[in-house]
Amino acid sequence: MTPMEKAGWTPLPHSDEDLERSKSVPDTPQTRAETYRLAWNDPDFMTRRELRAVRLQLELLKPEMILAERGIRSTVILFGGARLPEPGGEAWAAKNETQRKNLEENSKYYEEARKFARLCSRQSAASYYREYVVVTGGGPGVMEAGNRGADDVGAPSIGLNIVLPHEQAPNIYVTPELCFNFHYFAIRKMHFVMRAKAVAVFPGGFGTMDEFFETLTLIQTGRMERVPVILFGKSFWKRAIDLDFLAEQGTISPGDQDIIDFVDTADEAWGIISRFYKLGE
Repeated sequence: MTPMEKAGWTPLPHSDEDLERSKSVPDTPQTRAETYRLAWNDPDFMTRRELRAVRLQLELLKPEMILAERGIRSTVILFGGARLPEPGGEAWAAKNETQRKNLEENSKYYEEARKFARLCSRQSAASYYREYVVVTGGGPGVMEAGNRGADDVGAPSIGLNIVLPHEQAPNIYVTPELCFNFHYFAIRKMHFVMRAKAVAVFPGGFGTMDEFFETLTLIQTGRMERVPVILFGKSFWKRAIDLDFLAEQGTISPGDQDIIDFVDTADEAWGIISRFYKLGE
């Protein structure tokens, strides 16, 4: 079925038809002019600052439509550091010996992320990969581990990449037709949480913290339903953040810490999700 057939019959010419027709006009100074281009097929026009609102809408619509057409109803997010190597791999991001040692030690979380994604994906298979679909930021490290774990068991997974100043490409385990690229961080974040049934956060840096605290804020303020928020690596997170201190200082309410669960293994994490949604019943 063509896109036109999916949209329903119309007596008016479809945009893809007019796009092809516009390519067959005679080559003249008038048809070569930028002003003659169809507006939505004009990169110079579409990237003007005045078109920001349109681009924001397009970045929201494109993945939303594709995921809906695929029938994906819920996801499990894996946030975590891009710099974590797989066990035995090179700590390529280390700037000194201390960082190399710690990154190599934390590589155990790569393996736990991979195992966790396998558990999620096996559950996803029961719904023909419509529920509990693994979604990551599409890059290396923990993100690669998540997509790789899904791939291990033949399951699809989503990658939400973003254009960065330095070279960045999707990891090879993202399902190609579910691999997206964003310009706007805000829209990318929306797509992370719009279908999330659980959020798993592995050791990471500023980006991981940003995504983690954004999710906490949405839940704390009631803008997002309560879902399991699971931090992998008890020893890492106990030093990285101190929510008890924030509660003592009165900057969060007593009990806000209970939004989060701390685990060390994939089995622990899946147990929390399974009990929360009563999956064994």
